Amino acid sequence: MGLMDFIKKQFIDVIEWTESGDGVLAWRFPMADNEIQYGGSLTVRESQMAVFVNEGKVADVFGPGRYTLNTNTLPILTYLQNWDKLFQSPFKSDVYFFSTRQQIDQRWGTTQPVTIRDKDFGAVRLRAFGNFSYRIADPKLFYQQISGSRDIYTVNDVDGQLRALMLQHISDAVAGSGVAFLDLAANQVEFASQLQMATAPSFEKIGLKLEVVTLQNISLPEELQKILDQKIGMGMVGNDMGKFMQYQTAQSMPKFAEGAGQGGIVGDAMGLGAGVALGQVMANQLSRGLQGGQPAPEAAAAAAVPAGVKPEDVMATLEKLGDLKAKGILTQEEFDAKKAELLKKLV
Repeated sequence: MGLMDFIKKQFIDVIEWTESGDGVLAWRFPMADNEIQYGGSLTVRESQMAVFVNEGKVADVFGPGRYTLNTNTLPILTYLQNWDKLFQSPFKSDVYFFSTRQQIDQRWGTTQPVTIRDKDFGAVRLRAFGNFSYRIADPKLFYQQISGSRDIYTVNDVDGQLRALMLQHISDAVAGSGVAFLDLAANQVEFASQLQMATAPSFEKIGLKLEVVTLQNISLPEELQKILDQKIGMGMVGNDMGKFMQYQTAQSMPKFAEGAGQGGIVGDAMGLGAGVALGQVMANQLSRGLQGGQPAPEAAAAAAVPAGVKPEDVMATLEKLGDLKAKGILTQEEFDAKKAELLKKLV
């Protein structure tokens, strides 16, 4: 290097980073071809950390504070460059700053339904979404695993990877919560806590700390939502099966009326009156099953109604009973008993 080049060469004596906005995780101090002045100043602000990198190898890491750059404050760099105790010359090194502030209001969610295993329903599919926040806890590890030698690395650059890590552990969170699937919507805090515990180790492997996870909504499949609605209805009538069947029959009356003359649920022959009678028969059958098989007086009277029932009416009744069994209102034993009774009428 000529004398004039040496004179013109600028030495860096102040190294610092003033964040100009949100969303930057790592920033490389612009060195160009300049060297760092021995005895220069390094300022690391609160919510920041700085890392010196020598020829691609991570050297010294600095937390918040103001430092004078010499062999005492740069022990690893001194070792890597074989500086002696009398070394006082300008030197070269890459300097990276990392923001350790919490990156808040990051979104996670299932783009497609996720299949999980539930003890009550077997394999079920759900959608869920919420927020999470994180921060850089180990800048050395984050540099080695994620950001590398890029001049700037932002929240958007790592967003897709972090979302994938969140979704990957949803099944673990459901299993760890010990909450029944139908009760997940009412236990969002517990579910979010389990999701954080399940996902945090994956964040730690890349130098991040998962600070907060929130769950905003869980969407149940339509068929399970119907079962949940029926469970709520049972609770409203004090789990009284007779009252619940009366409520169900009343709810069905408009449908039976609409079906009359149009090949509805039980066909033209049954109409509205037959629909009500059908509801009474099913309610009495359920009541008799719950009372140990002892027929109530009104059950005997109602049983006489379908004595001369047509084959198509019997089939329609079986279909309705099949729906009640599928929804969990009738047990398999109750369904089989009623099925056998109805089929005898076809002989």
